Amino acid sequence: MSVRPAIAPAAFECLLYEVKDHIALITLNRPQRRNALNRRAYDEVESAFRAAAADPEVRCVVVTGADPAFCSGEDVKEMMTGEKPAERPAPVVRRPPTPAALAALECDRPVIAAVNGSAVGWGMELALYADIRLASVQASFAELFIRRGLICDVGGLLRLPAIVGPAKAAELLYTGDLIDAAEAARIGLVSEVVPHGELMAKAMDLAGRIARNSPLALRYMKEGLRRTSYGDPREIGGWAIEVIYRLFDTEDHREGVRSFLEKREPVFTGR
Repeated sequence: MSVRPAIAPAAFECLLYEVKDHIALITLNRPQRRNALNRRAYDEVESAFRAAAADPEVRCVVVTGADPAFCSGEDVKEMMTGEKPAERPAPVVRRPPTPAALAALECDRPVIAAVNGSAVGWGMELALYADIRLASVQASFAELFIRRGLICDVGGLLRLPAIVGPAKAAELLYTGDLIDAAEAARIGLVSEVVPHGELMAKAMDLAGRIARNSPLALRYMKEGLRRTSYGDPREIGGWAIEVIYRLFDTEDHREGVRSFLEKREPVFTGR
């Protein structure tokens, strides 16, 4: 897949990017939308991870969200109207966020997700792309794709089963159930749950301890863990994007979006 031209960190509108003491801090910054991602935000997430991977000063990456959420997934109102293309005044080209996913997954620096609130849909995917997840007591997690008539991307399909086991992953993926931070810790999805006000200090302390080590050895260590634990995301990612495009054109997907916007349970028909 081709890589689009990067957005310079100075031009970011939807996130904050800072490098200090060999740590790149990426903060999703659309709090009024609970850090839901629109097209611009997806592109900036991709650019931020590519900037971190290209910067010789960066040895560790921390990703978080501006309170009150980590990331509430895709900005459904902006990106997925649930209407058929012919019913729109101006057709909207929709795409799964695979470039952003690959940029996060292929970042060769250790990545810590400091999950400060809800991480649902693509927000949970983003948390899964990290090597280590720390959670505030206010965090919650859900793979909501099934409730929108879709499937998830590489995080849920490839990494979630490796982290929590195939059976528990299947339960979370098939139901779309929301779990709290305590349950996430119990199943091994997060390494630690801390008081909300202590989360960033804990994440930055851990990042600092990682960043004190050899940057070359860290990159090889991460690559070794990726090879042994997760494999190559591109094959499953390519399959997932084909299926997601197919599902975009189903009535079930449109019903999933409508039900979300109307704040009701979806009624699926298998069409």
